[in-house]
Amino acid sequence: MNRTELQQLSDERIEDATALLAASRWSGAYYLTGYALECALKSCVLTYVERTGIIFEDKKFAEKCWTHDLETLVKQADLITERGLAIAANAQLGTNWLIAKDWSEATRYRLSTQQQAEELFDAITDNSDGVLQWVKNHW
Repeated sequence: MNRTELQQLSDERIEDATALLAASRWSGAYYLTGYALECALKSCVLTYVERTGIIFEDKKFAEKCWTHDLETLVKQADLITERGLAIAANAQLGTNWLIAKDWSEATRYRLSTQQQAEELFDAITDNSDGVLQWVKNHW
């Protein structure tokens, strides 16, 4: 996959999650919302690779990218410092990251409530303070 495909996939998964929320399908909406963020972060990782050529310096870098862990992907995209600065300037973004970080690919095997699905969706998609909006600034 390339950056553009990951970005498109992220946007489509948000659309899918929106439809699932409207249909009261909480577990699927929760999972796909987090998956959209994962795809967006993987796009950021590719941006970092293109900018730095890190894969030619760190032979194990690519192995570390085969993850679903959002925090690992933030590190792989070299966005830890940027995120810290953004959170220092926007407390609500920090709160939204705290909600988003609890998502994992294992949630596809878990039942989620309406509150959990809507809380994650709002934390990730909020137009002014959402995690995805911030990530898109770096992809």
